[in-house]
Formats: sequence, structure tokens, C-alpha cells
Amino acid sequence: MKKLIASAVLLLSATVSFHASANDRIEAGKAAVTKFNCASCHGADYNSPIDPAYPKLAGQHKDYLEHALIAYRRGAGGPNSRSNPIMGPLAKQLSDQDIKNIAAYLHSLPGTLVIRK
Repeated sequence: MKKLIASAVLLLSATVSFHASANDRIEAGKAAVTKFNCASCHGADYNSPIDPAYPKLAGQHKDYLEHALIAYRRGAGGPNSRSNPIMGPLAKQLSDQDIKNIAAYLHSLPGTLVIRK
């Protein structure tokens, strides 16, 4: 019985710790998008870009956002790379942790992403 209670306490504390770190990542991501002025192109709500060619970022999948930022950071010419005169220089300033934080924040926002079935 003691092992069962100890296991439950351990599981509960791990869950609380995970949520606390996820919230920290989201807050750090919010600070990063402000620092790098992402809203100037993607819109204040990240759903209303200033140009229809720019993507809506709010609610987008974290994995996609991370992959895109890493690809912009790599620049042109290599495998899994993206070239853009605006995003390239901005992404080169991002650390791996910045990218994870930004992706977590943008993913947490309500978006208009629709998945067809």
C-alpha cells in the first residue's frame, strides 16, 4: 500500500512539474516574440498577418513551428532549409531554447487552423 501511495505522489508531482515548466516555456516564448517583434509581420494576434502571403501562427503545431524556424536559421542551400530575406536574419538570432519557447507560446494561442477529415 505504501508503494502505491508513493507512486501516486511521485506521478502527481511529476505532472505538476511538467505543467509548471510548460507554463514557463510559454511565458518565455511570449517574451521572445515581443523581443523579436514577430507581430509586426504576423499581426498582433498572430492570426492577422499584414500580408496574406505571411502565415498565421496562432494555434499552429509546435513541431511545425520549430521545424520552420530551424529551417530559416539554416538558410538557403542545404537540406531542410528555407530562404527568406526577413525570416533568415531573424531566425539566425534564435537559440534552440528560443525556438522551443516561441513554438510553445504560438501553439498555446487560439488559432484558426482547420484540419479536414
